Amino acid sequence: GGDCSAVQDRLVDVQQIQAAHFAFAAILADRSVVTWGDGRLGGDSSKVQDQLCAVQQIKATATAFAAIRADGSVVTWGNREDGGDMSIVQDQLKNVQQLQATDFAFAAILADGSVVTWGDPRFGGDSSQVQAQLRNVQQIQATCWAFAGILSDGSVVTWGRAECGGDSSMVSAQLRQVRQLKATGRAFAASTAEGSLVTWGKATVGGDSTAIQEELKRL
Repeated sequence: GGDCSAVQDRLVDVQQIQAAHFAFAAILADRSVVTWGDGRLGGDSSKVQDQLCAVQQIKATATAFAAIRADGSVVTWGNREDGGDMSIVQDQLKNVQQLQATDFAFAAILADGSVVTWGDPRFGGDSSQVQAQLRNVQQIQATCWAFAGILSDGSVVTWGRAECGGDSSMVSAQLRQVRQLKATGRAFAASTAEGSLVTWGKATVGGDSTAIQEELKRL
């Protein structure tokens, strides 16, 4: 992605830029998209270029991109295994409102509050075990390898790599009236309406906040 000379003349009126690990994608003022970088890993969007119109938002895994269009449809390109191929869920991707990504999978919130996922099943691309719980989803956050969604009742649903935030069973009783979620690469932190903070995931990168819980109560 360090050399954009091949597309320099097209990079006019750029409104947004999104980055994968090996490529970039830019949304222009006319809502078209220009990409560059490693062609195998998101830098070449030529196969879907005619579909990349009226683009509102782009998200990226490590090696693929996904774009939401104004009509709520989604266009993907890049590494097929890491989200570049959405064919298995294409008929479900209608009225998409938000996209989120781990390093290897995508999650889309639809207008009815349900969620559709695709990409590497080990890292969030398979949400079948929690699909029944994914109703009225308001927001999704992601670590590198897992997703967490806040529901309208303030509860949280997680899936993906367990040790990186995909398993919140140890703190599920505390995940009530959650108002905000944030993530490091391998851990989540949730703030609640009562002002408490709940963390889970890999302990060494933020998943264990027990040492500062007394201080957090004074905030």
